[in-house]
Amino acid sequence: MLVNTKAKVGVFSIALGAYLPQFPSLVPEFNKQFEDFKASIPDTVEIIDGGVVTTKEQSQAAGDLFRAADVDLVFMQLLTYATSYNMLPAVKDLDVPVVLVNLQKLKALDYDTAGTAEWLGEAYACGAVGEMVADLNRYGKRSAVITGVVEGGDAAVAKEIDQWCRAAQCRRRFRETNLAQIGRPYPGMMDLYIDESNLYRRMHVYTKQFDWEKIWAIADDITDETVIKAKAEDILDTFEIVGGVDEEKLHEMAKYVVAFEQWVKDEKLGFVASHYDGYAKGQAGVVDSLLIPAFSMLIKQGTACAVEGDIKVAMAMSILKTIAGSGQLSEMYTIDFNDGVTLIGHSGSGDADFSQAKKPTMKIVDVFHGKTGGGYLTQFYPPEGDITYLAITQDGEGHFKFVCAEGVNVPGKILQNGDTMMRTEFAISPAEFVTKWSEAGPTHHFAAAIGRHIDVVEKVAKIFDVPVEIITR
Repeated sequence: MLVNTKAKVGVFSIALGAYLPQFPSLVPEFNKQFEDFKASIPDTVEIIDGGVVTTKEQSQAAGDLFRAADVDLVFMQLLTYATSYNMLPAVKDLDVPVVLVNLQKLKALDYDTAGTAEWLGEAYACGAVGEMVADLNRYGKRSAVITGVVEGGDAAVAKEIDQWCRAAQCRRRFRETNLAQIGRPYPGMMDLYIDESNLYRRMHVYTKQFDWEKIWAIADDITDETVIKAKAEDILDTFEIVGGVDEEKLHEMAKYVVAFEQWVKDEKLGFVASHYDGYAKGQAGVVDSLLIPAFSMLIKQGTACAVEGDIKVAMAMSILKTIAGSGQLSEMYTIDFNDGVTLIGHSGSGDADFSQAKKPTMKIVDVFHGKTGGGYLTQFYPPEGDITYLAITQDGEGHFKFVCAEGVNVPGKILQNGDTMMRTEFAISPAEFVTKWSEAGPTHHFAAAIGRHIDVVEKVAKIFDVPVEIITR
């Protein structure tokens, strides 16, 4: 990604201190289990190590560490039974979910030989899980439980831990990067309008405002021909240019892509929402004609770029790109009642990682429909198979909500207007889907990702403390 972030995950284990002097063998046993658990966490996140906690004071010290690091998530490994005071001081002042990891060391005890020490050390984590959730609920804390076994490996547990780490990365990306708003939303699309202060309060995203006059001059200082040439090759590797390559125009495009990439790094941008509604003449016209391919190159590298000034869909694109590897701007296009599919897509910038069926294409068009000017239009070709859609909306009080659906992209014809488009089947009829999706009150834009990802989206929603409405699965 052009701007890298790494989630910070608090990790600690708990056990009842009263057991340790009674059964000294538990100390090395628990230390080893904790080290093994930390080693199982993906290296995509930074571990904030709270240690093995057996007293209230140790728990408080872990909490101080987690707060100082501003953790995005907490994993708490239950080693054996423990009382709530081992947990609560570590998490009571945090506003992130606590994932209780109930990993039993052995599949089953040897009933003929196992003594109390073996029971407490290798097969009694489950005894405290309900107590922990009850107290987290009483403290108004979000939580989840993972139950499994260490012996023989547990793929389901590994999957859950990986999903939580990917979800945590969304929070870190929202907190550590900025959103660039250039211009303002498309006039009259009031579903896109947003209060940037409320956005920062609830979703942690800080908005930087940019005037188009500054953007027109963004490439004035780009003069390194070696860098420009390398970026031109990168563009050709990414896109097939319909009608052949105009070297002069490719050079100009590469120059602007280099400039936009440097701008993203300098301003630490994870999101861009823009809309131009000027006369598209002179330098403004040059930049306007190049925005779609330039922003597509940014999306490919992890900075979500949304058309029509839609901040909320930029966030949805970023979430899917982070957790799924692709994040494509979409909206409803039309229903094919004969074939029972909903056609979904959008014109403009897109994600090359989404275009797995065919290399994305780029071509010149005279008119951008509904918008000023013309220029380069890009088209992306998603594969057949599973697809996930995510919209972010908000109510009248500014509270955000996720709206999500899974479906299947199927083969068939699409419109020949040069827009990215999918034919999606859902578990319900297209008419019922469009009705239920619309009744959820999403903005008319939403993001798409290849694969099925609602399980992770739900974890992202829990981390951000927003509701998620699932339309189909």
